[in-house]
Amino acid sequence: MSTTTAPANPKVGFVSLGCPKALVDSERILTQLRMEGYDVVSTYQDADVVVVNTCGFIDSAKAESLEVIGEAIKENGKVIVTGCMGVEEGNIRDVHPSVLSVTGPQQYEQVVNAVHEVVPPRQDHNPLIDLVPPQGIKLTPRHYAYLKISEGCNHSCSFCIIPSMRGKLVSRPVGDVLDEAQRLVKAGVKELLVISQDTSAYGVDVKYRTGFWNGAPVKTRMTELCEALSTLGVWVRLHYVYPYPHVDELIPLMAAGKILPYLDIPFQHASPKVLKAMKRPAFEDKTLARIKNWREICPDLIIRSTFIVGFPGETEEDFQYLLDWLTEAQLDRVGCFQYSPVEGAPANDLNLDVVPDDVKQDRWERFMAHQQAISSARLQMRIGREIEVLVDEVDEQGAVGRCFFDAPEIDGNVFIDNGNNLKPGDKVWCKVTDADEYDLWAEQIG
Repeated sequence: MSTTTAPANPKVGFVSLGCPKALVDSERILTQLRMEGYDVVSTYQDADVVVVNTCGFIDSAKAESLEVIGEAIKENGKVIVTGCMGVEEGNIRDVHPSVLSVTGPQQYEQVVNAVHEVVPPRQDHNPLIDLVPPQGIKLTPRHYAYLKISEGCNHSCSFCIIPSMRGKLVSRPVGDVLDEAQRLVKAGVKELLVISQDTSAYGVDVKYRTGFWNGAPVKTRMTELCEALSTLGVWVRLHYVYPYPHVDELIPLMAAGKILPYLDIPFQHASPKVLKAMKRPAFEDKTLARIKNWREICPDLIIRSTFIVGFPGETEEDFQYLLDWLTEAQLDRVGCFQYSPVEGAPANDLNLDVVPDDVKQDRWERFMAHQQAISSARLQMRIGREIEVLVDEVDEQGAVGRCFFDAPEIDGNVFIDNGNNLKPGDKVWCKVTDADEYDLWAEQIG
């Protein structure tokens, strides 16, 4: 009796660079490819073609993208490029003329079609029969997932080219967002990280149109979305929240335990003069008063933010204003970048004095030292308190996880000394025993 061997599935290698929004793009592409019968492999050598999802936000990110593209070409030879740097096809092909295809962000269909041209899908694959996890293919661990609620941005910040790359705001239908969230939770996700270019603006483009989910009406608006997500019984964490007035509506939800008491607000600076040059939206002199009011309503509120030092025209007086503002604001988690010009950004045309590189470096170091002291003092206040921890990994030394004030990759960790019995995805109550500038140490209590 003769036997035949089934043809092997075509294999795709995938490299995803940049922010969580790019990661979601990667997940969508991979989900489609898996549904068509492609295998996703972890080495260049095993892949029939390699897709590189690039970042193009700042020059260092572009340099990394070009480097990774070059590595993929060297190791594999068949490379498809997509993502934010894909809008600069000429620059990519100048350095790597052998790339097979270049597309911009969110062009999922074009990427999949490019893969088809290089390595066609198996004709005997039936996506209605072959098994694919209903939540799609995720690049994050099983227990947390990013939930993208919109594409694009309506702002025109002078240092940013995101709107030119990703377009104007386009909100996803609220029913689709909530259906995706529900599928993820059913698949084992314990934490949903809500992301977009401007989470606060969700629904503005559709005039907060009413949609439907599980037979009930839900407005396409951040507050109503959070109310609905809170019914899923998992952590809900908000990222990229501009401090519009309606953000005040979220604080009672946090105080009631419906969503995590965590706000990621990209303030970028505090000096009114610098913020005006940056064309930052939704800034007002009452920000510090609002933060104080938020904390009165929700004492456990954690605020994270990012800042830029060395923006054109920033004086020592402006920088000192920022440091004083940080002292008043007492933010919990803070990142800081030295300004670097981005090709195509309006800031390049500002008639303002350029801050020398050595001054940028000095201000960055002073900023980080100043904020570290604040962060350390705020974490010290957690010692002796009980916190719920979501476990990310376990090794012979114990478990490593995060509590409600730690987003993955960008914030700190909680090290559980007696957590060897745990596994990733577990939620456990712990008592904090120690802290430094960024991390906590804790003992499992339940």
